[in-house]
Amino acid sequence: MALKMEAMKNNEDEKLEELNYRGVKAMPFVIGNETFEKLGTIGTSSNLLVYLTTVFNMKSITATNLINMLHGTCNFGTLAGAYLSDTYFGRYKVLGASSISSFLGMFVLTLTAAVKTLHPPHCVDTLCIGPTPWQTIFLLTAFMFLIIGASGIRPCNLAFGADQFNPNTESGQRGIASFFNWYYFTYTFAMMVSLTAIVYVQANINWAIGLAIPTFLMFMSCFVFFVGTRIYVMVKPDGSPLTSIFQVVVATIKKRKLKVPEQQDPSVSLFNHVSTKSINAKLPYNNQLKFLNKAAIITPKDDVKPDGSSGNQWSLCSIQQIEEVKCVIKTIPIWLACIIYSVSLNNMQTYTIFQALQSDRRFNRSSFQFPAASYTVFQMLALTVWIPIYDRLVVPCLRKITNKRQGISLLQRIGVGIGIAIFTMLIAAIVETKRRDVAHSKPALGIERGKGAISSMSGYWLIIQMVVAGLSEGFAVIGFVEFFYKEFPENMKSFAGSFLFCGFAMSSYLSSFLISVVHRMTREGVDGSRNWLAQDLNEAKLDYFYYLCTGLEVLNFIYYLMVAKWYKYKETGDGPADMALEDMPAHKQFV
Repeated sequence: MALKMEAMKNNEDEKLEELNYRGVKAMPFVIGNETFEKLGTIGTSSNLLVYLTTVFNMKSITATNLINMLHGTCNFGTLAGAYLSDTYFGRYKVLGASSISSFLGMFVLTLTAAVKTLHPPHCVDTLCIGPTPWQTIFLLTAFMFLIIGASGIRPCNLAFGADQFNPNTESGQRGIASFFNWYYFTYTFAMMVSLTAIVYVQANINWAIGLAIPTFLMFMSCFVFFVGTRIYVMVKPDGSPLTSIFQVVVATIKKRKLKVPEQQDPSVSLFNHVSTKSINAKLPYNNQLKFLNKAAIITPKDDVKPDGSSGNQWSLCSIQQIEEVKCVIKTIPIWLACIIYSVSLNNMQTYTIFQALQSDRRFNRSSFQFPAASYTVFQMLALTVWIPIYDRLVVPCLRKITNKRQGISLLQRIGVGIGIAIFTMLIAAIVETKRRDVAHSKPALGIERGKGAISSMSGYWLIIQMVVAGLSEGFAVIGFVEFFYKEFPENMKSFAGSFLFCGFAMSSYLSSFLISVVHRMTREGVDGSRNWLAQDLNEAKLDYFYYLCTGLEVLNFIYYLMVAKWYKYKETGDGPADMALEDMPAHKQFV
């Protein structure tokens, strides 16, 4: 019997090693799929605002709200994508179906540009005819396919790539690290190419060709993904972690009238079973959110199995399960700060495109014009350059001062990013004031179709606000990603990503709401007052809107300081997730 079990163990070890080697072989297909997908969608997504206002003749306020709703729904849909993947279909099927959906969305979008009857006629002087109901429906059909595609691809692509390696071996861990490095490298590469070359073709040559190129790239993404099917490791779905959260909430509501025992450590008298199958680290008892502990009170009606586990987790949950749910709930105040932080930056990024359309975008006064949507690339460049500088130069210096492994804590890093966002909005307001003043005081360079006179202010001034926004993201957004990844239990890592995407979705919806309210409240009046967000920015007060966003960022910064002071990091057997270097066990210090 012992020999048989030993043989089975050896066979299992061989399988794990085989999976690891297959992971290395599968990496080109996974990375190829991701690269082609980003090449096909990023540039087009960034340039949709220009497409809707110049080809579909939509008003800037309508196009902005539509784009915000599109981005918000894409991000919110990741929650459904992660749930379907974890509970029913697995990552491979969701990724495959989502890639096909993205291809169909790009194909339909290309048709709206290539077929004349599927978009409105070009503007003649100041006469612009908007899209018909059928043209709008066809456009929204393309958006629907793109939303389905993004909802499945975003929460599953990184996790599926990591699935190809065995995390329990040193070679597997190296493979995962290599995959992440290549993933972010190709992501940056795709961003640069898509935001420059593809956007240039779309804006300056031909929209039909400019959309056909990313459609073909999306087809290549599907092709490369399915070619590698035979060597993929496909992890079977094992249930959604959302169920555990709902169980604790339902059990707490059922026992809301009960009283938790008054003890130094209530976990001693409460249900404290820990499953041996759980991959989560053991969490100590935490005094925060004590009302949830009612779910662990054992009553005569509760069923406890012979192995010590709960017979019905919808009425009796363990302290360990409750502490895991607390980890999620405690992050909600920080999540709310992330939403407000993103609202102002979303609006700035959107209106920077409109600012660029009415600025001098010529390169060294030549005939070549820098595409308006391509100004986003400077934000990405700033982020890309800043990350290695921060990691290799700033963090080591801070580490000597604070004695923390990360230089500063995650919450401090996020706070710095939110603080920089205040200056981002101030700079954007000052630059817009200069652009409008130049437009009024100097001869215009021309007329932007459907908008107004082009200011002779150089578009280079807009780079300043994009670079500062990139620095802000280098602190805040990366900090938010790492924060949620570390603070969520191990079996909720995919959900952590979806949770963050949902925050970005809420910020997109709030951005649209804020723009609509400002547009409605600042309508042109008989007293000569002007709409802050008028179609022609030269006649608008966009700088006032930026100052309003600055105020929101200041209030958000104050709110964040309060909730960050209240927050307590998750603790495990190795101590807090963000502990000082000297307090870490020796075997953990240099991992």
